[in-house]
Amino acid sequence: MNPVEAALVWLNDPLNWTNPGGILERLGEHLSMSAAAVALGCLIAWPIGLWLGHTNRGGGLVVLVSNVSLAVPTLALLTILPLTFLGFGRPSVVVALAVFAVPPLLANAYTGVRQADPEARDAARGMGFSGWQLLRRVELPLAVPYLAAGFRTAAVQVVATAALASFVNGGGLGQIIRAGFGLDIAAGGGQIIAGGVLVAGLAILLELVLARVERLVTPHPLRADRRRARRRAAQAVAGG
Repeated sequence: MNPVEAALVWLNDPLNWTNPGGILERLGEHLSMSAAAVALGCLIAWPIGLWLGHTNRGGGLVVLVSNVSLAVPTLALLTILPLTFLGFGRPSVVVALAVFAVPPLLANAYTGVRQADPEARDAARGMGFSGWQLLRRVELPLAVPYLAAGFRTAAVQVVATAALASFVNGGGLGQIIRAGFGLDIAAGGGQIIAGGVLVAGLAILLELVLARVERLVTPHPLRADRRRARRRAAQAVAGG
C-alpha cells in the first residue's frame, strides 16, 4: 500500500476521528487556539491601525512593524516563548500566532481608514463631527471591507501555521503529523499525509468562507472598484 492509499485508509477509519486524540479533538484544539490568536491580533492591531490611519501618522511605523513581524519565523517564536513565563503549551502558541496575525490586520486597518472618501470626511467635519465621531461614524464603516480582508488573510495564515504548535505541546492537527513522524515511514507515512491534507483542507475551507464574508460586507460600488483594480493589475502583469 502506497502512502496515499494509506492516508485514505487512515482518514476513513472512524476510530481515528472519535478516539481521544483523534481528528475531532485535534480539530477543536486547532480551531480554538487559532481563534484566540486571531482575536488577540485584532485587539492589538485594529485599534492601532485605525487610530494611525485616522491621524494620518505612522505610515512608516505600520510598514516597519509589518515587515519585522513577517521577518520573524513563527517556529523561532514557538521555540523561544515556551522558555519564558508563558511556558510550554497553549499560551505560548497563541502569542506566537498572534504576532504572525498582526501584519495583515494592522496594514489593512490603516489602509482602510486612509482610503476613506475625502469628500465624506469633509462633509462630516462640516456637520461638526469630532475626531472620534468622524472615525466611528464615517471612516470605520468605510474601512470594514479592508478590515475583513485583513482578517481573512490573518485567519488563513494562522490556521495553516498552527500545525507547528505540536512542537511545543500545543496540540492541534499538527499533532497528527508529529505522531506519524514518530513511526517508521511505512507505518506513519499515510498518517503524515492525512494530517497534511486535514490542515490544508481546513485552510482552504476557511479561505472560501471568509472570501464570501468579505464580499458580503463590501458595498456594491466598492466591489466594482476592486474588480477594476484587479483587472488593471492583471493587465499590467500581462503587459510586463
